[in-house]
Formats: sequence, C-alpha cells, structure tokens
Amino acid sequence: MTATLCNFLVGSPCLAATAVTAVAINAAAFFLYGRDKTLARKGRRRVRERTLMGVALLGGATGALAGMHVFRHKTRHLKFRLGVPLALLVQWAAALYLLAAWLVRQ
Repeated sequence: MTATLCNFLVGSPCLAATAVTAVAINAAAFFLYGRDKTLARKGRRRVRERTLMGVALLGGATGALAGMHVFRHKTRHLKFRLGVPLALLVQWAAALYLLAAWLVRQ
C-alpha cells in the first residue's frame, strides 16, 4: 500500500522506492540520535560517533540534524556541527539534481 501511494504521489516506481528509502534512513538517524542521548543520560554504553555520523552521511542527514536539535545532542562537537549540515546540503543538492534530470526526461 505504501509503495502504491508513493508511486501515485511521485509517479515512478524508482522514485517511489527512493522516497521510501530516504524516509526510512532519516527516521533511523533521528531514532539513533535520540537513543544515544537517552543512553548518555543513563550513563550506559552509547551509540558510536562513527555510527551516528555514518548514518548521516549515508542519506540520513535530515533526520540526524533534526535529532541533533530535538534532543540537543552532539551540538557542541565541531565535526557534527559542520559535518551533518554539509552532508545535508550535498544530499539535497543531489536529490534536486536527480529530480530535475528525471523531470527533463518526462
């Protein structure tokens, strides 16, 4: 059902799959940042910074940035303060480029 709705909204099975994947990776990034903040408060073993940054770089920068602000987490670390927004810019630029290229072919 989700794929059908996404296909209707986006107009292409490939774009629909990409949209579903993007939502999933960003939700995962948001969840990981929230989980790490909870673990930090409890003094328990944490999510690795490599994992947090990795999920942001692999397409979850929107969710990661949202998680950073909602949970007030990793906002003092320079590599997160600069790296996540930079990844976000690159991902949105790539998405807009691919969308424009797809629209031109239609």
